[in-house]
Amino acid sequence: MRPVSSRTSPLLALVALTLIWSSNWIVMKLAMLYSGPFEFSALRYAGGTAALFLVLRLRGENLAPPPLVPTLVIGLAQTTGFTALAQWALVQGGAGKTALLVYTMPFWTVLLAWAWLRERLRATQIASLVLAAFGLLLIMQPWKAHVDLRSAGLAVAGGVSWAIGTVAAKRLFVRQGTVLSPLRLTAWQMLTGTAFLIALAWFVPERPVSWAPGFIAALAFNIVLASGVAWTLWLVVVQRLPAGIAGLSSLAIPVTGVLLAWGLLGERPDAAEGLGMVVVAAALVLLLRASSRRR
Repeated sequence: MRPVSSRTSPLLALVALTLIWSSNWIVMKLAMLYSGPFEFSALRYAGGTAALFLVLRLRGENLAPPPLVPTLVIGLAQTTGFTALAQWALVQGGAGKTALLVYTMPFWTVLLAWAWLRERLRATQIASLVLAAFGLLLIMQPWKAHVDLRSAGLAVAGGVSWAIGTVAAKRLFVRQGTVLSPLRLTAWQMLTGTAFLIALAWFVPERPVSWAPGFIAALAFNIVLASGVAWTLWLVVVQRLPAGIAGLSSLAIPVTGVLLAWGLLGERPDAAEGLGMVVVAAALVLLLRASSRRR
């Protein structure tokens, strides 16, 4: 039964991540009606960090910090860089389109994993990578003049930052083995990254927060689910799967995010974007089949 569990656990984590993170793009976009991007990010992760350390305490897990330098790198990339850049992109960019641009992350992850971790890609995995790249190209449509380059650039930069954190976490798990739990690393990297988010919110002028019920609800969703539970699930996936596969398989999240943005915010994709989503979904199926055979 153990081999079956090793295959299904990260896949179940990916399903949960898809539901949480895809819907959270809508929540984060709506939160910008009440707050600036950096202050919302700082509040979100301050609460998420506190919640994770409380869970660690209640579970009786080791509270000792992981190795300082890798944890700092992961925190700066995965919490500070990714969160601030993605949230900033949402100020002017649509929720669905921003999600898709941020999720260029898998391609950066594959390149970094190849260069940094020496992970080898099989032919089927390479084919899924090419297919997914073509799908995202159709969705992003960089040839159109109306593309918001500033918002798009911020979103892509957020994806690069996330990829750096993902590969750094994978490398740390390889070195630490079972000594380091995903929950403990999540809490400590979030603590270091949140400190920089607070500094960013302090020094960058933004409009005052409006503590309306909608903002409180968005903040609660982010603290409990998107910042605490989901990041722990993500590191479980990173720990159990090769970094490239973990990154590519998460493409289900932006596709779902686009559909939610279409249904809830009226961000309707055109014909090229719709075709791109189908192509990306096909790439995801191909990748997951390759992952299953490999394991």
